Amino acid sequence: MTRKVAIVGSGYMGGGIAQVLALSGAKVALADVSAEVAENNYQRLISESKDFIAEGLFPEGATETLEQNLSAAASVEEAVADADFIEEAVPEVLEIKNDILARISAAAKPDAIIGSNTSTISIGAMSKAVQNPERFLGVHFSNPSPFIPGVEIIPHEGTAEATVNAAREIVHATGKETAVVKDVTGFVLNRLQYALFHEATQLVEEGVADPEDIDTLVRTTFGFRLPFFGPFAIADMAGLDVYNFCYKSLQTDFPERFATPKILSDLVESGKLGTKSGAGFLDVPAERTPELIAYRNKAYVAMQKLLEDLGPAPLH
Repeated sequence: MTRKVAIVGSGYMGGGIAQVLALSGAKVALADVSAEVAENNYQRLISESKDFIAEGLFPEGATETLEQNLSAAASVEEAVADADFIEEAVPEVLEIKNDILARISAAAKPDAIIGSNTSTISIGAMSKAVQNPERFLGVHFSNPSPFIPGVEIIPHEGTAEATVNAAREIVHATGKETAVVKDVTGFVLNRLQYALFHEATQLVEEGVADPEDIDTLVRTTFGFRLPFFGPFAIADMAGLDVYNFCYKSLQTDFPERFATPKILSDLVESGKLGTKSGAGFLDVPAERTPELIAYRNKAYVAMQKLLEDLGPAPLH
């Protein structure tokens, strides 16, 4: 059975999410502040898809698929009336989101899943505007949504487990990956992103390096690993005892900023040092280490070749 979806907020983020879902085979209705805005954005998405095909970013036939599966609705109420899944993607203002969510939940089927694409606003705070809030959660795509493969799934305390599972299934049907995180300020993606940015700005302010050199180091060192391995996998491969020692070194000048995480020191004290001991944050068996190193080396060489083929980013 074809899934019916409504996207409320048809701008850059909402439009991209609509493309993703429509290309996965769902029937997607776009809604915005007026029928005219929704129609204009529909036309933009169709036109944009032709450019993406020409650039090799969308598959051949994508425009025809979008024309079949995507449509502009006359109103929010019309878009959501028979939708199985509704994604709210209006501006990041709690009052605006609450107004729209109230309209959505009043007009939608009582069991329709309602997701919000918020990157910063509490899901629990917004759930108060939703009828049957157990069917509401955060479904946070990243910019640009057609091309970034990860999606944060953020239930609030009252979200039903079935809602979480259904939302993940909808996202997985598009080929993207999901991570379920708690409803805390910044969730996970932005807490990590802004922690890195904060430290980078400190280095600039302290005169340690300029922004261009910091970007170069991030791109060409630890950032080079991140498409393949997250911070815990990287730490396990480096050795948690090494990380523990490095924290102590950093503490000579920054005792509070780089206090050793208890979760790290506890693992080291119990002899769990990462892949070399067969136990760490991820408990990768020691016998898989050669296979893991072979994958890592192959991945890094492939990444370097990709970057060479693409050439430098046009930042200058």
